[in-house]
Parts: sequence; C-alpha cells; structure tokens
Amino acid sequence: MYEVIMYDGGIYRSDELFELIEDVGGVVLLKNRSAQMLTVTMSIPSEDREVVEALCKDIGGQVKEVPLAGTEIAVVGPTLGRHHMPHPICDVAEYLRRLGAVTVVMGLARGRGKNTSQINLQETSIIDEYDACVFMLGNFKPCVETKADLLLSKINIPTVLMCGPKPEGIEDTCDAIVWGIGRKAARMREPEDRKKLEEVGDRVDDVLDEKKKALEEDPPFVHPSEIKALLENFEPIDMCLRPAPLVMHLDGLRAKISYDEYHEQIENMEVYGRRLGDVCVITPSKINDSSMLIRIKTRSQVAYEDSLKARQ
Repeated sequence: MYEVIMYDGGIYRSDELFELIEDVGGVVLLKNRSAQMLTVTMSIPSEDREVVEALCKDIGGQVKEVPLAGTEIAVVGPTLGRHHMPHPICDVAEYLRRLGAVTVVMGLARGRGKNTSQINLQETSIIDEYDACVFMLGNFKPCVETKADLLLSKINIPTVLMCGPKPEGIEDTCDAIVWGIGRKAARMREPEDRKKLEEVGDRVDDVLDEKKKALEEDPPFVHPSEIKALLENFEPIDMCLRPAPLVMHLDGLRAKISYDEYHEQIENMEVYGRRLGDVCVITPSKINDSSMLIRIKTRSQVAYEDSLKARQ
C-alpha cells in the first residue's frame, strides 16, 4: 500500500530525500522549487513512511497530508474580468494546491450576464481535460440558478459549485455545492473564511473519491506514476522549462511538450513489454498543441483489444 505525502522545506540536503525515495521504491509525483524553498509530493510505501518523515524533519522540513495529490483541477469563473475574478477564486486555487492538486484558473469568453452567459464546445472540451472543476458564481440567487443550469450541465467531469446564496433546483447540474463564498474584494483570511476553504477542499476530495472508486472497478492498465517515471528520462521533457512538465491525472498524465513533434516517439516507448501507444490514448490538448494528454486504457479495454487481435 502506497501513501502520498508532501515535503515542504528548504533545498538543503534534498538530494538525500530523493535518494531515500528511490531506495524505498517510491515515486516523486511533483517537485516545485522557488529560490531556496522546495516542495516535493511523493508516493511511498506505507511501511517506510516513518523513515521518510524522520529524514524530512532532520533536514529541516515539514511533512503534510495531501489528499488531492496526483490530480489537476480547473477553477473557473464566468469571465477573467475583475467583476468575476476576485480574490476568492485565487484563494480557493491556492488552498487546493496546498492539498496537493495542480490547479489552473480560467474564465469563460462570454460568461457574464444572467441572460447572455454561455459556454462553447471548445471551453467545455478544455475543462473536461481536468480531473475535476470548481466553478464559482456570484451573490445573486436567480443569477446563480440560471447560470448554473446553463453552464455546468454541459461539463462532463466532477464539478463543485461555489456561490454566495444557497441555490435551489440545481442539484442535478453539479456533484457538490458550497454556498457562503460570494464575490468580494478582500482575501479569505478570517476564521469563517478558512472554514469555507476547508469545506471546498472536503467537497472536492469527496467527488474525486467517487471517481477513484469508479476507476477501481476497472483500473488503468498501468498506474500513471509508472508512465511518469518512464517519461521523466525523455530528453524533451527533461529539458522543458515550463512549470511541472508532467502533471499526473487519476487516469493518465498531461505532458507539456509538442504533440505534433513528439507523440510518435512517446507512442513507441515500452511499458511492461507493450508499446505505450497500445495501452494509452495520446491526443493533443484542446488548449494548444504544446501539450498532450495521455489517457491510460483500462485493463478490460486492453484485454478486449488483445482478444480482437487474437481472432485475426
């Protein structure tokens, strides 16, 4: 059994931590460095957790629980304007990062106005690339109810709605609702605000747990961390200067390199004696062609394709 934890501390003696993770058979899921500070999200065997925690404390760092590690979450507002993109969205995105998720903040092109807001196919396709979506609406109940029914019903991933008033009649449009977080110009620093951030984190964790249970019924052929470990030695990814060039999803990864230029090389890599292209569906990201999505096929899909090949 593997557990996911985060090291938060300095860069000093971090090479000892990476060596220990490798020695115990663990995997580094995400590594972020800012000046002399470092955060490392890792998956390690449960029986070796005490050893890893002891080293983290010995080198001056802290160990934190990260229930959302290995996921990428979109935090969406109606527009990127200051009327719709106030501090709460940024605070929510930052809080989810502290729980281990990789978050992206985005706004819709035509999301403003109760009677004029809309979401197009390209926007829903981009949002559907993520593991989950947190959608923030405003302070007016009729506006929230109208927009939620219009915008959220077209999204196909687990969705958590944040808004000011408690809406009614929209329970079927999203997976969870957190009310009491409306538009405001101040940061969420008060105790009540912190409780609301924790509530958002809990609801996101809940909806992702449901998705994890669905995946457990027919799990991916290989774990995303194994694909990540394979791709980390691929030179274009190793030389990539973008933050987190490999981002894990529950059912695959996002690789931040050009699809047109490198997808054939990635498809021809081998994992468990099979071509990566045979056990994964590799497609360009809808955002742009500088990223690609690697969706791992389930075990039943691979077995079915093997049976078809055997009949030929």
